[in-house]
Amino acid sequence: MTTPPPKRQKREAYRRNLQNQYEAHQSPNVEVTQVKMPQKKFFRQRAHANPFSDHNLDYPLTPAHMDWSSHFPAFLDPDTSKTTLAGTRKLLKDVEVADIGCGFGGLLVGLAPILPETLMVGMEIRISVLDYVTSRIHALRMQQQKLKSGATTENTVQDSNNTEQKPLEDEVGSTTAVVPGNYENITGIRANTMKFLPNFFAQHQLSKIFVCFPDPHFKARKHKQRIISESLNAEYAYVLRPGGLMYTITDVEEYYHWVLRHFEYQSEEEKARGGVKDLWERLSDEELAADPCVQVMSNETEESKKVTRNNGNKYVAVFRRKADPEWST
Repeated sequence: MTTPPPKRQKREAYRRNLQNQYEAHQSPNVEVTQVKMPQKKFFRQRAHANPFSDHNLDYPLTPAHMDWSSHFPAFLDPDTSKTTLAGTRKLLKDVEVADIGCGFGGLLVGLAPILPETLMVGMEIRISVLDYVTSRIHALRMQQQKLKSGATTENTVQDSNNTEQKPLEDEVGSTTAVVPGNYENITGIRANTMKFLPNFFAQHQLSKIFVCFPDPHFKARKHKQRIISESLNAEYAYVLRPGGLMYTITDVEEYYHWVLRHFEYQSEEEKARGGVKDLWERLSDEELAADPCVQVMSNETEESKKVTRNNGNKYVAVFRRKADPEWST
């Protein structure tokens, strides 16, 4: 069997060290004196993944079968007799916020202190990127526990000789203050939301959905892969409760108008027959300015920071889920 290239070996060794750090922190007999934040250079992956490919994904048969217990251990129901249909322990509350295509987790980390009692999940199809998000959340949780216990945390990594310490090249999530919620309310899962969103969330379960800087798929033949479409918007309306919010942001003006067309604009024929667009109404500029989630979405994600550095434009549109129409008799 051929030996993996040195770059891959180094990446795998780095990830094992991070996992060992987390496992040691979980053990009551081992004291972790240093919290290492993950570095993106060890989690690089292609920017695109074909949502129509078979990715050998694991997904629950129904939302009632979903095991959230390992993702939110701080919110486990103390009554161990309460279990899911899969036999795992239930949580004290349901997941309410989904970040579709969460990338490196900037939105989740930014929202965690703002909504400390709300359970939020990032859904990402790329394996390495999700591994980074998971490592980042684990490190943030350990960091918070050490800050609460009065210990100091260092955002550093030791060199190969273990004689001196250097700052991380890619510092993320570093904090010197205890954050409400301690990042126990966020997690990431591997999922293809274009295929399996209703398998994870029940009808009207979510209060917020975020789609931040999605792949624009510029070519017309690729438009079917866009995460905003008439059929997918119907699924978003299914899992989002009345009054819930659908957040979108992009730096591509053409995609922004695509979003507006699929949520808002209706022809006379569409208005006459009704449809999924009847379930959405766009928030005003005043409402956007007063929503702290919009500020996080516009400034805290990795893509938004990149757009800011490049002096690009950001196009924000947020839609409120209207109440289901009454059945006519």
